[in-house]
Amino acid sequence: MIAKGLPHTALITGGSSGIGRAIAEIFSAEGFKVAIADKRDFPGNLKDLKFRKCDVGNAEDIEKLYSWCTTEIGHPEILVINAGRGIQEKLTEGDPEKWQEIINTNLMGALRCIRAFVPNMMKEQRGNVVIISSVSAGRPHPYGGVYSATKTALEIVAETLRLETLPHINVTVVSPGITDTAFFENQVSGQTSVEQLNMGAISPEEIAQDVLYAIKKKKGTSINKIITRPLEQSF
Repeated sequence: MIAKGLPHTALITGGSSGIGRAIAEIFSAEGFKVAIADKRDFPGNLKDLKFRKCDVGNAEDIEKLYSWCTTEIGHPEILVINAGRGIQEKLTEGDPEKWQEIINTNLMGALRCIRAFVPNMMKEQRGNVVIISSVSAGRPHPYGGVYSATKTALEIVAETLRLETLPHINVTVVSPGITDTAFFENQVSGQTSVEQLNMGAISPEEIAQDVLYAIKKKKGTSINKIITRPLEQSF
């Protein structure tokens, strides 16, 4: 059951699998009305979840998502920005068109969602925005420059949003380490796998628990950043 005073409507981008799906399921178990947006279909039983196919990098898709979401569950009181893709390419050899795709999804997609859904939170003077980042933010490394740059920019966006929406909106960045999902399989390019990294992996459900913990903090308290990674992970 939803505790008195807690938000009860949530939109999750990139919610068909991995971390996004785990968040959707834990929210649903808490009794929240949950809407999911994803480029990929939602496999299996939707149960009480609402789903819409959406490319967050496409402005028209976000406009349609807004209209659909507010009709299906109302204005979301929780916005979880999770949609994103990885890429591994050297800056001197890679494909700028692929880089643009990553920027459109990871960064512009987040900005478009904020622009569409946060104004109503400000009108109501309450809401939670959770941005799923990565331990790669702020960490330059060979082949990972474009992906890390988008996650670094996202964290700047998150802190800016926190400042611009004080004192009404809780903004939380959740930065997972190596997680047991299909993230590496779905990269635009790159061959790395969880097994090759050989540092262990956390489950997407652990990240979902972090998100739930952050939004359940008592009124007047805001958790702004959570980093969770396998104990063996060195970066």
